[in-house]
Amino acid sequence: MARQPYSRNYRRDFNRGPRKNERIRSREVRVIGPTGDQIGVMATDKAVALAKKAGYDLVEIAANATPPVCRILDFGKYMYEQSKKQKDSKQSSASRLKETKFRVSIDKHDYDFKVRRAEKFAMRGHKLKLTLMFRGREMEHTELGFETIRRAIADLGGVAHLDSEPRLVGRNITVTLSPLPANKRRPRFVEDDDDEDDEGEDEHDEDEH
Repeated sequence: MARQPYSRNYRRDFNRGPRKNERIRSREVRVIGPTGDQIGVMATDKAVALAKKAGYDLVEIAANATPPVCRILDFGKYMYEQSKKQKDSKQSSASRLKETKFRVSIDKHDYDFKVRRAEKFAMRGHKLKLTLMFRGREMEHTELGFETIRRAIADLGGVAHLDSEPRLVGRNITVTLSPLPANKRRPRFVEDDDDEDDEGEDEHDEDEH
């Protein structure tokens, strides 16, 4: 059976990956077929011959079992899929909660800058936290704070969706938004290749829980 190339990157891991075929050390193994069917326990050399006859490899997937569990499969495809899973896992764990802070008296320039920054974070797959902080007598006009937050939510609607309604906690109004799927994001302020510095004096990361 002809083997299809998948990626050059995962080939470096072949020798560091699970043992296969003649590299399997146990004299007998428990064999799982290419479709997931249980074939049973047999001598390793017989299992290797069975795999090669089908055009596949015998791959050790549970080395600590007694006897070790092996599966008949395409080793190249298996390593490629494992590499993709690891990459996806790293990307997922890299997601952060990015906070942007507003004031009731914020001017248009600062507002646009902050929303542009938040939109950029959402375009990179980060969750957003918008916080509006009141000072002193500003608490007498909380409706103005909610107006600013709702305006920001609307301006970010092309890249993120609301997780829940904004709420007042103490002297702060807070709300979180999650990024839309990549193919549905329609940025209003930034381009994909925008290289603006990520750091701002009132933006910071919070670990995602």
